[in-house]
Amino acid sequence: MNQIPETVLCYIKKDDCYLLLLRNKEENDMNEGKWMGVGGHLEEGETPFEAAKREIREESGLIVDTLNYRGVVEFVNDDYSEIMHVFTVDSFKGELIECNEGTLAWIPIKDIYQYPMWEGDKAFLPLLEEGSSFFELKLVYKDKELISINKI
Repeated sequence: MNQIPETVLCYIKKDDCYLLLLRNKEENDMNEGKWMGVGGHLEEGETPFEAAKREIREESGLIVDTLNYRGVVEFVNDDYSEIMHVFTVDSFKGELIECNEGTLAWIPIKDIYQYPMWEGDKAFLPLLEEGSSFFELKLVYKDKELISINKI
């Protein structure tokens, strides 16, 4: 039986901004041209918390003090699926480094929807700001267009 890949997506907050990554440096990146939090795939034997801390360190150079597990999103796009664990960070240390996957920028939260992003991200980003309890969503895409959002 094929196991669904698991990923983490982390939104680091500072001064009413999120640290977002414009995916613009890797070839054949399904996220190319999209702004999103930092993150990536879980490695063998790694928990979502461990993966989130590692991905944040690798992609941004920042060391997490406080990691908040906010929700799970099942992402389905044509013949690809993944389980995405969503985190927020509001306490960290360190200085930003250059990311080999794209361009990092602190984007005012009030402006993030003006940037190109997956439509499904717009379904859970407000939940992060509203302080909602843990959420579970299923986002279904067809040809990279969002066709359904289901609360689980």
